[in-house]
Formats: sequence, structure tokens, C-alpha cells
Amino acid sequence: MRSGTRTVRALDQLRRQISDWRAQGLRTALVPTMGSLHEGHLTLVRQGLRLADHVVVTIFINPKQFAPGEDLDRYPRDEKGDSRKLKQAGASLIFIPDLSLMYPEGFATTVSVAGPAKVKLEDKYRPHFFNGVATIVSKLFIQTGCDYAMFGEKDYQQLKVITRMARDLDITTAIIGVETVREPDGLAMSSRNTYLSTAERSVAPLLHQCLADTAGAILEGKAPARATASARRRLIRAGFKIDYFTARNAETLETIRSPNEPVRLLAAVWLGTTRLIDNIGV
Repeated sequence: MRSGTRTVRALDQLRRQISDWRAQGLRTALVPTMGSLHEGHLTLVRQGLRLADHVVVTIFINPKQFAPGEDLDRYPRDEKGDSRKLKQAGASLIFIPDLSLMYPEGFATTVSVAGPAKVKLEDKYRPHFFNGVATIVSKLFIQTGCDYAMFGEKDYQQLKVITRMARDLDITTAIIGVETVREPDGLAMSSRNTYLSTAERSVAPLLHQCLADTAGAILEGKAPARATASARRRLIRAGFKIDYFTARNAETLETIRSPNEPVRLLAAVWLGTTRLIDNIGV
């Protein structure tokens, strides 16, 4: 069914190919990325191929997701390596648009999101972020019209924001969450892990260990507030700076109010100049 991997940069080329597949009754899955691909991204491709006949991967470093002073200029880029990995993973189409295509001169529209985007997690520290994500992802949904879109659970708040946006705007693309892919020592895979020094990299897996231990404590009956407080102290002693380490309702991301709610533990921490995020279910 698949015949190699093609790279396109123009919107008409993208739409023509997907339209041809649709005319043949073939299904497509979208994997939006900012490049610098790792095994987590490739897992999204492989999971997409379990649902669809063709996977479309987009590579676009979205400036609207970066605030002044964040790492837009030094965000890792490796188009040649990314293309090689995607070919090996079985992607059919790679879409690499220019900035001028995604945000042409005079661009004046932004998708504004609330609900799970306004719960004082990532939005507290990066208030610009989710409107930027929602704007570019909605454009990609419109440009591709794919049947499915694959998002990693590592960015759990983002997954919930996109799911809610698609539901609210009657977007027909089905949003599929895919379990976080981890290094053998438990560290969640991320393009930003390359920023860690050797010493920091040796300490970084403690974040996942604290999440796992906290989940275990809650399952054994410890109050979420006490369990997360213990984890925060442990991380601080190990040299982490904490933005948040908290238990939230797994669906709404609001503060836990009753013992019967589904629980998700979410964390964002710093090691040196590198920000790490992770989460697990309880």
C-alpha cells in the first residue's frame, strides 16, 4: 500500500497527495512535530500506521509556542536525520512548510483556548503556549484533513487541550493519545534532553521515579497533597528546581476535590538550564 517517503513543502502538493489517497478510500494519520525526532516521535508514526494506511508527519518549529527568552534559536534542528528516521519508520509523507506559508504577512488570527489550557500548570509558566499550539494544530488539521492525529501523553496537558479544541470546534480528526516513550532508566524522551550535561543526565531519571513512588503512595491511601509534598522535597534535595509537581483530575486537570476522581500526576522541573516535564496516571 505504501510506496516510499515523499517530502513536500507546498500546500497544494500536500493537499493533492492526501486527496488522492482519500479518493482511493485510504485513511491517513497526522503526526505534528517540531523536528529533532527521537523514538517517541517514531512511536507515534508506528501507532498511526496501526490505524491508517498512510502517515503524514509535519515538521515546523512554531515560533508562537516560544516566549521571548525561550530556546527558539537553539532548538535542535536535523532535517536530514529526521527524514531518514521517518523513512525507516514507514511515514508516507513529510510536510516541511516555511514560516511564510504558515504565518503569511498580515496573519492576524489566533485560536484562543481555555478549559484544560487554563489550570495553572504549563499555562502558569508559559501563558503564550497553548494559544500558539492550538493555532498551528488547527491549521494543520485544516490543511491535511487527516482521519487521525497522534499526540504523545508526555505532553499531557497539550493532549487534553487539543482534544477539547477538536471537540468544541467539531473537528472530525480523531485525537489519539499515545503512551510516553522512555529511556531504559525511565526518563521521558524529549528533544530537549540533549541540553542536559552528563551529571544532570544521571540525576534526571529521579523525576520519573518520584512520580512512580507518589502514585504508589496514593494507591496505598496516602493523601495526594501529602504524597506530592514528599516528592517535591525529595526532588529539591537532589538539586531540582520545581515549577509544579501535583495531582490533578485526569480528565479536566482541575484540582482533586474528591477521593473518587481519576488522578494524573503532572510535573515540570528544572535541572540547570533544562526544563523537563513528565506525568503518569494513578
